[in-house]
Amino acid sequence: MNRRDFIKKSICAAVGLAGGLSLAGCWSTQQTGVNSSQSKAKPTIKIGYLPITDHLTMIAHGQTEFRLLALEPVKFSNWAELAEALKGGAIHGAFALTPIGMSLKQKGVPVKAVFLGHRNGSVLTAKNGPGLTKIEDLRGKTIAIPSRFSTHNILIHKVLTEKGINPNSDVKLLDMAPPEMVNALSTGKVDAFIVAEPFGGQAEMQKVGKVLVLSKDIWHDHMCCVLNVQEELIQKNPEAVEELVGGLAKAANFIDANPQEAAKLSLKYLGQKQEVIEYVLTNPKGRITFANLVPNLQDFAVTQDYLVQFGITKDKIDLVQYIDDRFAKKAFGA
Repeated sequence: MNRRDFIKKSICAAVGLAGGLSLAGCWSTQQTGVNSSQSKAKPTIKIGYLPITDHLTMIAHGQTEFRLLALEPVKFSNWAELAEALKGGAIHGAFALTPIGMSLKQKGVPVKAVFLGHRNGSVLTAKNGPGLTKIEDLRGKTIAIPSRFSTHNILIHKVLTEKGINPNSDVKLLDMAPPEMVNALSTGKVDAFIVAEPFGGQAEMQKVGKVLVLSKDIWHDHMCCVLNVQEELIQKNPEAVEELVGGLAKAANFIDANPQEAAKLSLKYLGQKQEVIEYVLTNPKGRITFANLVPNLQDFAVTQDYLVQFGITKDKIDLVQYIDDRFAKKAFGA
């Protein structure tokens, strides 16, 4: 479902929720079985995502025959629109950058973090040419990040600070939607970008960019995107949430074990060339991983500490009230 179709079908989000309807009342239903009078309606659960490799577990939509829900992927082109849809209740959940999820929770949006989308999977990419060959060469340059409230903002602050570069004065950080970054690099609008794959791999394969450092080598095994689900859905239909997370966990295991097949399946959801997705899943191994996806309090605490340390946010949230790890634990047998 593209964004235009989604907006057309979001009457409930635009009108119903404003009129005080519950989220559950906004569910469309799908009949199972031939005889609808004898079959049980199941909710259609809308999950937002971006066309990035971090959200590749959305292939669960095509892989899993869900019994208790009908999964409807809703693709967004940028983080601001996705966050607004999640905040307004137009979608039941979304894969969102960890700092975005924390920010929404801080603002009182009733969501829970139930599943990690992946680990690692981002890259600091610079334009091709002799002038940019190492991180120190970024001094005085313009670097695109996907959002101020992003793991990527943490990563760029961390790596620049470690090289003696002040991220707040020695470089210019520019917010930009991920799909725009490769073109911005090739046209000289930016000198570098740090973002989720496959855009680093895409820039490499098009010969317009080169990798300065993979995110796994800045912050090993870091998390980035988290599945945030509306609390009302969890309260009213925990079995559906359990089945959803279980399907995503199966997809995660499949991706790690079958990167070539996963790259083929990605076309419907990411819209990227198969060879690009396969490249970033395998070159090198561990560039992005889909193991260890149970939300962990310590991981979130470290992320929150970095947000405060680098001045990205001032306040902290109660992480115990934000994290709900029971579904992922069951899915992975943890």
